[in-house]
Amino acid sequence: MTVGTRPRVQRARPRTEATGAASTALRRLLESPRRPARVLAAFPAGVYLEVRTELEPQVIAVVTGTATRLPNAMVVTGPMPRVAVGDEACVGDGSIEVGRLSLRAHRWWDPAPPLGPVDPARLAAALPQLAGLCERSARRPGLEGNGAAGLLAEGCARASLLHGVTAAEQLVGLGPGLTPSGDDMLAGVLVALRHLGTAAGAGRAVWLADWLAAAVTFDARGRTTPISAALLHCAARGQASGEVLAVLRGLAGRQALEPALQRLLQLGHTSGADLAWGLRIGLAAVVNLGVGTYEH
Repeated sequence: MTVGTRPRVQRARPRTEATGAASTALRRLLESPRRPARVLAAFPAGVYLEVRTELEPQVIAVVTGTATRLPNAMVVTGPMPRVAVGDEACVGDGSIEVGRLSLRAHRWWDPAPPLGPVDPARLAAALPQLAGLCERSARRPGLEGNGAAGLLAEGCARASLLHGVTAAEQLVGLGPGLTPSGDDMLAGVLVALRHLGTAAGAGRAVWLADWLAAAVTFDARGRTTPISAALLHCAARGQASGEVLAVLRGLAGRQALEPALQRLLQLGHTSGADLAWGLRIGLAAVVNLGVGTYEH
């Protein structure tokens, strides 16, 4: 340094302020006191943050409008922050701070909107349609032919806690990826049982959803990826992505089923097909349990 000159002071770059549309599943977390978080995964269309809490897995997906609108997402219109896995972040006091980006929710959306009453006969007619569309699709589930998947379908159709819970425990975390195939299938089953069961007045299907949800979420943090564990907790409450909710509306006759299913099947390598398989199992159970019996 030349004598008489002043040293340069590095000025911190200001944060970029932005807003997004947030799932109501995130409201309590965002409105709580600030907590540290870390980047779990970063992609051009989305960043996943894990918030450090003592309760259930808390993961937030910060995504663009072109990404899948997960039930635990905040959707932003601008570009994703430039971050890497392991980077620090903060969540709480009304905002998400990651990289140089500070996000606040300017509106909220419901990841578990009720379907309203649905004629059980409508769901019975939709079952072969859904099955046919799935069978004709080139997208195949990741666990096709797996014995636990078959046991889950059998257990749900008969409202057998023994078979259903046994299969669910085997499927948690089964398969590769950020959301293993077993978890995606279970999420589809839980959401279908809860939403379609409620809509059709099939109390036994909702009863079964409660028991399976307890089995699936117990120790999920230690049995699967943090992202998938958080999504299982969402599914246990009936919260799902926009693509899954669209298929449910199609089954209920609220919109066209085939285009909604095709959009779902395009998700990931097998995620969409796994979710669709779960929805199919759940729908079959709701139809059957309208006149079925309990088994313990």
